[in-house]
Amino acid sequence: MDNQHTESRDNHPNRRGFLALAAAAGTAAALGALPAFSASAAPLRPTSSPLLSPAAAARNQLWWQAPASPDSMIRQGLPVGNGRLGALASNDPASELLMITDSTLWTGGINDTLQSDGQFPYGRDDFGSLTLLAHLTVDVPGHDLGSVDSYRRTLDLGQGLVSASYDLSGVTYHRQIFASRPDDVIVVHFSQQGGGTYTGTVSLAGTHGESTTADGAGRSASFGASFANGLKYGAAVTARSSTGTVAVDGTSISFSGCADLTVVVSGGTDYAPDAAAGFRDPSVDPQHLARTKVLDAAGHSAATLLHTHVADFRPLFEQLDIDLGPSSAAQRRLDTWQRVQARDRDNVPDPELEAAYLQFGRYLMISGSRGSLPMGLQGPWLDGNDPDWMGDYHTDINVQMNYWMADRAGLSACFDAFADYCLAQLSSWTDVTQRLFNSPTNRYRNSSGKIAGWAVAFSTNPYGGSGWWWHPGAGAWLCQSLFEHYEFTQDRAYLERIYPLLKGAVEFWEARLVTTTVTDSSGAPREVLVDDSDWSPEQGPQDAKGITYAQELVWNLFGNYHTATRILGKDISYSTTIDALRERLYLPVVSPSSGWLEEWMSPDNLGDTTHRHLSPLFGLFPGDRIRPDDSTPKEILAGTTALLTSRGMNSYGWANAWRSLCWARLKNAEKAYQLVVNNLKPSVHGSNGSASNLFDIMDMGQGRGIFQIDANFGTPSAMIEMLLYSRPGHVELLPALPAAWAASGSVSGVGVRGGFVADLHWKNGKVTQVTLKSVGGRDTTVFAGSTSRRISLEPGESVTLGNLG
Repeated sequence: MDNQHTESRDNHPNRRGFLALAAAAGTAAALGALPAFSASAAPLRPTSSPLLSPAAAARNQLWWQAPASPDSMIRQGLPVGNGRLGALASNDPASELLMITDSTLWTGGINDTLQSDGQFPYGRDDFGSLTLLAHLTVDVPGHDLGSVDSYRRTLDLGQGLVSASYDLSGVTYHRQIFASRPDDVIVVHFSQQGGGTYTGTVSLAGTHGESTTADGAGRSASFGASFANGLKYGAAVTARSSTGTVAVDGTSISFSGCADLTVVVSGGTDYAPDAAAGFRDPSVDPQHLARTKVLDAAGHSAATLLHTHVADFRPLFEQLDIDLGPSSAAQRRLDTWQRVQARDRDNVPDPELEAAYLQFGRYLMISGSRGSLPMGLQGPWLDGNDPDWMGDYHTDINVQMNYWMADRAGLSACFDAFADYCLAQLSSWTDVTQRLFNSPTNRYRNSSGKIAGWAVAFSTNPYGGSGWWWHPGAGAWLCQSLFEHYEFTQDRAYLERIYPLLKGAVEFWEARLVTTTVTDSSGAPREVLVDDSDWSPEQGPQDAKGITYAQELVWNLFGNYHTATRILGKDISYSTTIDALRERLYLPVVSPSSGWLEEWMSPDNLGDTTHRHLSPLFGLFPGDRIRPDDSTPKEILAGTTALLTSRGMNSYGWANAWRSLCWARLKNAEKAYQLVVNNLKPSVHGSNGSASNLFDIMDMGQGRGIFQIDANFGTPSAMIEMLLYSRPGHVELLPALPAAWAASGSVSGVGVRGGFVADLHWKNGKVTQVTLKSVGGRDTTVFAGSTSRRISLEPGESVTLGNLG
């Protein structure tokens, strides 16, 4: 960058109040990891209030003017979660309903048999399914929706808090709902202004036929049971009030004449992420532990529980802030659902809504991915016991997309659930691969008969099990996500932890690759290494060799493995062998007939032109072998662009998000932005788009729309990639800034591959200031428009560059 740029350096970067908020919780240690459902030390309590002022909180709030219908909770219920427990809240004045899920409440098992057609069984009993834990209902007779005025409910993204208020007979009634990670409970607190009281009942019901009973002391109601697979689970509820009467009466809790009421619920399972122990912790009695947790929490005031929760939640949320420009006063007067509808109807940008959509994705990540299993297709938010595709971990895009956002959006800590899951499953995955991958019925078996390392199927569960077809490329893709987390964090200890996953995937592909002969550009024959018989997800022939998807995955895997061995100083000789294999890999070419990058080793398109998957474009995103610069041959870039164009601009939410990311990589800002807008379209009668609660809905046909969470993470990832692209040694600012956001804006806390965090400001489409902070990175080059600047930092240092043209 030229000599007009200003630069400042800071050895003590501001952590946006993180430590101050941790101190409010008593100590920074209070923000540490929560174990799986098990007994834990009492959380440290804040010594001062961490709550935001109403004006400050309003900036990250969504709001609605009607409660959720009990039969439309997945589209209207508001989500809360503590990383393991999740709930959808209805906020009905007369009957508050919480549908509660524990992310470990899975049926099924290791599922280590193949059917005669070569597929793994894929049902709710064999493979298994995520299921609901309980329904919590708080009935308040006389508070019918038709009798109340000024109803409003709010989702406070920045503090992890759902609230509702309404007026009835001159009294204003309030309720707050939050899922506390430190206390490991969900809290529903009722209060009022004006002299009113609450009278009604609290009911806790299991969803699998369990019986709820009172404990011997009459302080709580609970249930406990087990599945056919032996998994034990349980839940408990208690309630307290500073006035009136609260009594446990058989299967429910009654309350009468209460000026305030605090309901506390918890639950869990004896699942443990330990294959050697059969994925069970025999020391855990879930029903007893749930009772202990709710009674311990209820021993504190609602204010104390709220402050403890917010002191834990805010520091994570505030790691990233975004301003895409102001919305109009007319837009701000609308509630969230009205704004979504108006954005679509009027086709007028609503920058604050679009920024809130990104922050909603971050809210879901914090609420759904801490200290337990990672998020599958729906995260920990269900409305029944039969989620589509079992709510599982799909390995051909979906679970990976769930975690693209974490490092980019200041939530690296939330990635741990994904990495921990892969590590916990590795021994089972390896064992099943060694025993079953080369079975005669597996159409994707290695034709050489060799086998090594590990692989998984298209679907995986938390018991080391696979479902549906084997998916040879899955391991390499999981490893791409795992290694990219290292690129963001530069955490050597983490790289050491995941190294067995990387090496096992490399060993699998070393055994799998086969030799074939192709003709090079000069017409001469050349021997190359290709994937054995495989299926480009989820279309075309199921016996194609050298599919582009797999070739790109393996090229990426082998390169990352090389880097890992050099950093860790291990297996250098073996890595050299793999380097030689990488040099021989076939890489895709452009079809002379279609002008597209080939998806198969054929000039013909063997599948659906507008297919939802972008599997052959892995090298563009999430990989970056294909780039819009001189490192990529022009014909490859043109073929990539042509293939992406052919896939279209309207698909499922997750497919739109992937398309947006690819267009952002190609620096086509308006196409990337249009795909974000497409995902914000209101879902009507099950159509693709956003539900009123902003959950992404997939159109399954015949008016049936289902919730699938990956687009809620993939779309924010695309928004961030439009503002900043990075790879180790390279940071590009505003690579795909759309006109709708160009006037002015800022984003702080963006993760940068290579070990940095960036704070970025712009005006009239130009960067005005950027601050880079090292979280382990040392050297990189920053690009802004036609200018560039090489910077060197020590870990912990920061540098600010200003007046960038």
